[in-house]
Amino acid sequence: MNPIFNEKRLQEISNDYDAGTMTVSGAINRTVLLTILCAVSAIISWDFAPRFAGMLLPLIIGSAILGIVLVLIASFSPKTSPVVAPVYAITEGVFVGIISAFYNQASQGIVFQAVILTFGILLAMLGLYQTRIIRVTDRFRSIIVAMTAGVALFYIAAIALRMFGISIPMLHDASWIGIGFSLFVIGLAAFNFLLDFDLMERLPETGAAKYYEWYCGLGFLVTLVWLYLEVLRLLARRD
Repeated sequence: MNPIFNEKRLQEISNDYDAGTMTVSGAINRTVLLTILCAVSAIISWDFAPRFAGMLLPLIIGSAILGIVLVLIASFSPKTSPVVAPVYAITEGVFVGIISAFYNQASQGIVFQAVILTFGILLAMLGLYQTRIIRVTDRFRSIIVAMTAGVALFYIAAIALRMFGISIPMLHDASWIGIGFSLFVIGLAAFNFLLDFDLMERLPETGAAKYYEWYCGLGFLVTLVWLYLEVLRLLARRD
């Protein structure tokens, strides 16, 4: 579900020397900054959610649509990333904060558990990548991208069917099939972290422009938010 990984477009990167050259440390710094922006935005929206009950649904829908649009803009025009990425981080923070408030009302403590699990998975995947226990090869990359695209299409179809009153049980129920599907998607999101780390290392070797640091940070944040929401959905199946 991460359109940032368009290998064909990345292969067409042209060096923009006027913009400076991307570095791994720069990409890490931008990633940390975007994550903090998203977290602060989420905390603020969580706090304000109870006070604007009548506006919550429009805010959820609006922030979700805006987030998708922003990611598509950056994926087609990486040069816009220095502007798009921070706006996306704030927008997704609003979305995540309100969604988290809803889940927490239904099950106290579930959000804290989801946050701990999400960052635990992130650290585990970082360890696997750094030690090269799992290596990101071209074949591995193509498989993960293809599977991610398949899940994205499945979710789009599920949303479309929902508009006609047709619900896909395994997306919401607590059956073994539903739990198994959630675990599969969480695993897929986790493997997307490996692609994020690999991208941060590969792009500087091509002499990519400085703004690709924001591009990589945006890709990482897309994966992080996706994983968090999937973990939250899995934990909610217990109730």
